[in-house]
Amino acid sequence: MKTRLTKYLSDFSNLKLNRPISDRVRFLEIIAVVLTGAGKFIFMDYLNWRLPFVVVAIIAWLSYVLYRYKKDQRVLKDWGFRRDNFKKVIFLMLPFTSISIVSFFIIGYYQNTINLSWHIIPLLITYPIWGTIQQFLTIGLVAGNLSTLKCIKLKRFAVILFTAILFSLVHYPSTWLLIGTFILALVYGYYYLRSKNLYVLGILHGWLGALFYYTVVDQDPFADIFLHYFN
Repeated sequence: MKTRLTKYLSDFSNLKLNRPISDRVRFLEIIAVVLTGAGKFIFMDYLNWRLPFVVVAIIAWLSYVLYRYKKDQRVLKDWGFRRDNFKKVIFLMLPFTSISIVSFFIIGYYQNTINLSWHIIPLLITYPIWGTIQQFLTIGLVAGNLSTLKCIKLKRFAVILFTAILFSLVHYPSTWLLIGTFILALVYGYYYLRSKNLYVLGILHGWLGALFYYTVVDQDPFADIFLHYFN
């Protein structure tokens, strides 16, 4: 009898903790993402506080992830923080990734903007972390929440398009970044809603993003972000 009662209480507790997320919470998460994007224009573009903004944003959102995880341990997998389909999604993304890399070098060659240096190495290591955060915010929270709203039933194409436009606008005023991130979000949004895995999207985002800067955009983010504090 005691064992059954304990099991019942445990199941009831889990049911309470794992209750469905309301549309209100989903809208609040989307608003928080939009405010984070707006903060980019203030703290990164206007005040030039690139590194502090990135660090604070990462800490703040990781804290939120931890908070939600404590309330519902299933939320990580629901968002796409999962490893069970890692290889599958890697193979799905290989064609787009390969075409992107070749395109970067072709565009960079014709623009004469290929400027590879050792600076890209630390970015290839660290940028996937920021890339994963960005994918979590734009693809995971925006696309994920819009596709699961109960009060509004949106078509998948509309969700992907809205997310891509939002992600692209955050990278204003660089024309190449606007174009590149729009295409990236279209493809990533499609694959995310098909088979959620933020690890794959974040890692590839970081690597493609770093390469994009040094081949197409003709910028050196490592110097802009890190060397800025040593000069």
